Amino acid sequence: MTSMVVIGLSVATIVLLLGALLATMRKGRPAAGSASPLPSGLASGGQAAIGSDYDDPRTIQVGDKIETHGTGAEVRGAVHVSCQGQQWTEYLLDDGSRRPVWLSVQVRHGLVSTDPPHLEVLLWTNVPTQGMVPAKSMLIMEGVEFHPIDRGTAAFRSEGETGRPDRGLLDFADYRAADGRLLSFKRVQGQGWTAGYAQPLPPGSITIVSRAA
Repeated sequence: MTSMVVIGLSVATIVLLLGALLATMRKGRPAAGSASPLPSGLASGGQAAIGSDYDDPRTIQVGDKIETHGTGAEVRGAVHVSCQGQQWTEYLLDDGSRRPVWLSVQVRHGLVSTDPPHLEVLLWTNVPTQGMVPAKSMLIMEGVEFHPIDRGTAAFRSEGETGRPDRGLLDFADYRAADGRLLSFKRVQGQGWTAGYAQPLPPGSITIVSRAA
């Protein structure tokens, strides 16, 4: 009888030890499907991002010569904008087409504090507004419905040739279509509204050919 009790206790001890060992192994192993946290810094986030082989658009200066999708252009001016803690730069490009082309560069932060920031680079082309003003609700431009996503007033500082004052306030109203197209209205306070469509640029689209002298 005593031998049976001893054997029973030994088996129970072995079971407990095995259970503890398995629990320790499970605790130290990541769950199936879990991913390692991304390193800090800029992430693509579906937008243009910086890689080791890409020129950093944030380093563009007035007077630089760049290429976008193989099209050469000179940076004639820059508008540095600030609004409620957000900052971005809009560059006026001269690509020889005699039409204004703007390139905007902005580091955007995620809606959640843990989301990594991403670099958003947009190429803007002007849209004839024919006296239109930005509505607070949906508007139709060239047969496409655009819905409001953001509006406000920002402070700006100009550098080089921009056609804008050295300093001032800029009203803006941004819209997005169901297919993802972006539309933005802007006006320097005291002037009329202008509008433009935005084309997101993928990584590596911009090459800085030469720096300003």
